[in-house]
Amino acid sequence: MRPEDLKPEQFSAYPPEARRLALDYLGTFRRLPLSFLPNLLRQVIEFDFKFPVERKTLEKELANLRSLSQHDLQLWFREFTEIKLSESLEKFDWVSAPAQFVEQLSAHLWTTHQMDAFRHAALGYAEKLRAAVTPEPPITPRFGIAVIGQGVDLAPEPLFRKLRPHGAFFSAVNPENGLQHLLDTVAARAGSYPAPYAHWYIDGGEELPHPSGVTCVSYTAMDPVRAAILARIHAETQKKGMGPEALRTLMAQLRPVDLGMASASGPVLDHFQIKLLTEGSGTQIFSTSFVQWAAREALRRAQPLTSLVRFAPRQRQKPMNELLSPSSERVELDPVGSLMDADMGAYYNWINQQRLPGSEKSLFLAWFENQKEAVAISPTLPHGTVSAETIDLRGILSWIT
Repeated sequence: MRPEDLKPEQFSAYPPEARRLALDYLGTFRRLPLSFLPNLLRQVIEFDFKFPVERKTLEKELANLRSLSQHDLQLWFREFTEIKLSESLEKFDWVSAPAQFVEQLSAHLWTTHQMDAFRHAALGYAEKLRAAVTPEPPITPRFGIAVIGQGVDLAPEPLFRKLRPHGAFFSAVNPENGLQHLLDTVAARAGSYPAPYAHWYIDGGEELPHPSGVTCVSYTAMDPVRAAILARIHAETQKKGMGPEALRTLMAQLRPVDLGMASASGPVLDHFQIKLLTEGSGTQIFSTSFVQWAAREALRRAQPLTSLVRFAPRQRQKPMNELLSPSSERVELDPVGSLMDADMGAYYNWINQQRLPGSEKSLFLAWFENQKEAVAISPTLPHGTVSAETIDLRGILSWIT
């Protein structure tokens, strides 16, 4: 089937909001090449489970596509129309299963040596879209906080070496009530700039009490779901012929209800958490991986104004078959190894925050939990400086903001 043959009834299985959106832009979809459209439908079919920023971005993209004249449309998609597709891809039900189509398209592009051409077409489209749809700056500077080193008293090597050149390093921090100061800051920002999914608290262990208006994701709260996923992985890998690609496809199709997930957080956050555990590498077994992936995806998808990310000790490394097998043995933790993971994770958090609109005004703080070391990054602080003055986190926070 070709895009020009699309019928309204083919979107009947889409969730309600996604179906409404698809029918509204049906005429636009009919004008797009098959090598491009399923990638777009992969976003549309998930519309009901997207964060507000994602919804607005997709709606702007669709509105821009609808506004293009036939001449402009040809210019935008000329390279996509030159991609040659197989008969099996053209016959695939790409409307109902766009994600599976995209997987098969990727394999086809590699085997037919068209991947470079497709990548060039995709980059060209992204560049044109950025020029046509300008990202909106945040209403206040973003503030990212990373807390690392839980359970460690002495770091085996200097911390925050990658962050120090970009901000001020503090070596004599008074740690008293440090976490509470950070949570109070998150609460104050959530109260001043209330919006759904605009303020996040992600914890690699058991979450601390936090105010309403803050979206919380924690590794401990996901224990039952992680156990269900690991059991599913273990059972599937015992089947004959089950390879990594087939397992990945199966995992991507899992829904919260398939894993017995009962949550009052709503379908958007439920689907976000399921994707963390089914699409992230190591998120099912390592708390540091879970936190890092959750922070990355929250920044990329929700683009929050505030994010407090607290790393916790992960389990010690073992052979992968042992890590993926259900076990009732007590988990052995590796606090020092986790500190090293989290130190790099804090740097990645800052990098990911810098990729968002308004990065030139953004703020960042990383702290060695219950210890004396912290680094703060702000337009008001000189880069690459060191302070040995005794100060608490509340004082550092006042300097940053």
